[in-house]
Amino acid sequence: MNKQILNCLLCDRELQQSIGWKELLLNTLPQTICPRCEQRFQRIEQQQEDGVVSLFHYNEAMKDYLHRYKFLHDVILAKVFNKILNEQLKNETRLIIPIPMHPENLKLRTFPHIDELLKAADISFAHHLTKLSTGQQSLKTREERLNTPQLFEVTDPSAIKDKNLLVVDDIYTTGTTLNHAKKALLEAGAKTVDGFTLIRG
Repeated sequence: MNKQILNCLLCDRELQQSIGWKELLLNTLPQTICPRCEQRFQRIEQQQEDGVVSLFHYNEAMKDYLHRYKFLHDVILAKVFNKILNEQLKNETRLIIPIPMHPENLKLRTFPHIDELLKAADISFAHHLTKLSTGQQSLKTREERLNTPQLFEVTDPSAIKDKNLLVVDDIYTTGTTLNHAKKALLEAGAKTVDGFTLIRG
């Protein structure tokens, strides 16, 4: 058994992990944050609401995480939730579709943050939506979000026809983003569309 010393991605404290045959054979993902940082994130007890499963509350720790990850462009932080996302989605039978970014917003962000979360968790996914608007939902009022015109179009309806889909986003607030994605996919022929987010606002 080997001890691998890594540092917490959030506070830089030293992590000591024992890597044995079990971990190597099962190809388990490494721990990336310390117990102290992990405890700062608040899990949701009633995970499913309105057909959407969410894992964490939007508390101060999560607010700080999102700011560092998305707006300070710290892509390595995609690995912070690798283990829990892997546990939640590794046996998923529905086709996983991440919420896409508009190309102009992607240039500013420099990386697709939902894709990177899924890659870090070793979860397969496919893109079947394109974003039509550059507007960011987080900058809109609740009323503006609820009155938003359709945000997405399906790239190839034949690829999702009669399939069960799971749309993945980072945060669920009013539900506008996921509802628009669900509507577009169902109208294009999907059999069922459910939602999954890391955070519930």
